[in-house]
Amino acid sequence: MLSIDRITSNPDIMNGKACVRGMRITVSLILNLVANGMSKASILEQYSALEPEDIDQCLQYAAYLAEEELYTTQKVS
Repeated sequence: MLSIDRITSNPDIMNGKACVRGMRITVSLILNLVANGMSKASILEQYSALEPEDIDQCLQYAAYLAEEELYTTQKVS
């Protein structure tokens, strides 16, 4: 079972986007940094408020969202 306790959403912070622990650091920012090759150590150095578990949970959250089924109205060949 996935436990998401570090990812928050508040309409008053970043327009309700998924953020890390209520900070103005979005999950999408962290995912983009990782996807573009930035190491966990570099991210933690650049964003000193983050903890290693924050990055791990961003990745777990993204993996969870990727498990969703996609529905299409077009026939896929």
